[in-house]
Amino acid sequence: MVPLRGFPHAPCYPQCVQWILDNQQPDGSWGQSAQVNKDILLSTLACVVALKRWNTGPNHIRRGLRFIGRNFSVVMDGQSVSPVGFNITFSGLLKLASEMGLEIPVIKTDIDGIFYLREIELARDGGGTVAARKAFMAYVSEGLGRRHDWNLVMPYQRNNGSLFNSPSTTAAAAIYSCNDRALDYLGSLTSKFGGSVPVIYPDNVYSQLCMVNTLEKMGISSDFASEIQDILDMTYSCWMQNEEEIMSDMATCAKAFRLLRMNGYDITSDGMGQFAEQSCYDDSIHAYVNDIQPLLELYRSSQVRFSEDDLILEKIGSWSAKLLKQQLSTRKISKPLVQEIEYALEFPIFATVEPLEHKGNIERFKTNSFQLLKSGHCANPEILSLAIDKFGSTQSIFQQELQEVNRWVKEHRLDELKFARILPLHAYFCAVVPLFPPELSAARVAWSQNAVLTTAVDDLFDGEGSMEELRNLVEVIEKWDNHAEVGFVSERVEILFKAVYNTTRGIGAVTAQLQNRSVMDHLAELWAMAVRGMLTEAEWRMSKYIPATMEEYMSAAEYSFAYGPIIPASAYLLGEPLPEEAVRSEEYTRLLQLASTVGRLINDAVGVEREMRVGKPNSVVVQAAGGCGAMSLAAVEAAKEEVRRAIRAARWELQRLAFRDGAVVPRRCRELSWHGGKVASFFYREEDAYTNETMWTMANAVIVDPLQLQ
Repeated sequence: MVPLRGFPHAPCYPQCVQWILDNQQPDGSWGQSAQVNKDILLSTLACVVALKRWNTGPNHIRRGLRFIGRNFSVVMDGQSVSPVGFNITFSGLLKLASEMGLEIPVIKTDIDGIFYLREIELARDGGGTVAARKAFMAYVSEGLGRRHDWNLVMPYQRNNGSLFNSPSTTAAAAIYSCNDRALDYLGSLTSKFGGSVPVIYPDNVYSQLCMVNTLEKMGISSDFASEIQDILDMTYSCWMQNEEEIMSDMATCAKAFRLLRMNGYDITSDGMGQFAEQSCYDDSIHAYVNDIQPLLELYRSSQVRFSEDDLILEKIGSWSAKLLKQQLSTRKISKPLVQEIEYALEFPIFATVEPLEHKGNIERFKTNSFQLLKSGHCANPEILSLAIDKFGSTQSIFQQELQEVNRWVKEHRLDELKFARILPLHAYFCAVVPLFPPELSAARVAWSQNAVLTTAVDDLFDGEGSMEELRNLVEVIEKWDNHAEVGFVSERVEILFKAVYNTTRGIGAVTAQLQNRSVMDHLAELWAMAVRGMLTEAEWRMSKYIPATMEEYMSAAEYSFAYGPIIPASAYLLGEPLPEEAVRSEEYTRLLQLASTVGRLINDAVGVEREMRVGKPNSVVVQAAGGCGAMSLAAVEAAKEEVRRAIRAARWELQRLAFRDGAVVPRRCRELSWHGGKVASFFYREEDAYTNETMWTMANAVIVDPLQLQ
């Protein structure tokens, strides 16, 4: 449609006209889609108008008009996916076609109908501010034509000369405002692509990040590790160079920030500073058209926070969460998006259950579920097929491993311990959450077994065992290979110790083969530290002693949470070298300490009332008592907030250590500690979540129940 400068009757880009002539589909349309949609109709009408403008291809025009006439009902279908401003841009082309003498083979009432929808669209008061409406009107200006004030549009021109990276809107600017930079942008596109110009350019970063995000959400990212690495390397380079393609778009910038940080790229949150205030959304086209995805992306990105001092991400998280909750209350968004928002708000990044998330995303997956503003951007249906196959095969592995854990429970007589919570399904689910990749079988089974064992041992120390039994169990674990020198004071101590001892020896034997060294002393040491912490807490409880300081309390509580026997044993089985110097490093110690701190303090926060009733020391109680023993209700509430603050600080540091680059501890081992914190955050969202009905349902959903595909 753009004329050659100084020659109004000649096309500026004749190769585009030739492409139109060469690429009409047999049905008369232009575009590629398995079904007729509004994108196809819009592109077909645009091609017809372009051919008429340059007086060529009469047969093409006739076939194109017939295609539009046959499928005009799609234009009026309010339920089908629409590019933003479709009613304005399509009706604008219809008006232009009519002025050229073209007749669309549809009844007049249908033509009147689309123009009626146009007037409604132009008159409606969308969301956001006055600035948001101005942005929207600039965005759809190609449908407004020469009558529009193009001086109001040109402030939105980007550094590359385009308007919104849209060739069609930029072409309109070139026609109606004779803008040289717009012509330069269009010329660069035709030089690069020839006659076939993309709907959005550049959109390389956004499209590829969408693909990475989709692969992760569907649980198949590990199958494309090298491709994802290339995409993230490219994105990181763009980020560091502050390229407009990333920084000028809210959704792209937020998605890039989250994925880069979560994959170990060293970037600050400074690039997100432009979104620190709610006005960035309220003044945008996204707010005007009620596009929630950028808002959701901002909320998710705000959670990849590494310190309490990051006020940029704190502000983004605060206002984006508020707006998302407001959107849910309006009941004006689609059911799949409602489910996505509810899940994001209920399960923040530090408490997500990836396997459950993968299953839900597979069940809700639709090939037209991802939309660019200018076009319906469809996801590849092959992704769904791959994800279904992988989930099914992985679930089969989970079921086999659960049977193995059940056999192990009986073999070690753990089911005879009537005082203990022997729950193989729950324990195995605890292992699946951090270790869901199917190849991590040995690590997953070890986590499950140690989760069963630490729960049973904790139940003994938590009031079910006599002091004689507790001290006996500590002593035999400390003696380890020489436990026969001590003996057992009861059958249940014997059952527990032998299960711990034999299971740990089995894990140690497998680990020795993988790591080419013995780790048995380390595993035994971790068990000894855990039961010593439990014994100290039991002594405090029986003597009604409240530790004077948090430091004194955590000296036992950090170890009694019993992540020591669980996380390191599985870390040895991840399939990568974990040398002695890494295990003994300050970094490794800190990772385990932070995961244990998160777990212990969350457990304390949700269980304080129950533990106060039985006289068990608790971090909230220690904070509230302040060393004097007396507690008021106000002091307890203040102590809860202080504990929650400590939990947040530990999470942020744990996240920073887990995802940073260039560390001593291998990345996968660091992430395991981060996942340990996530397991605790998820399981202790409410008191005794480990045994409640919700946990049972979720465990079955991931491990047992088949996919329910739409």
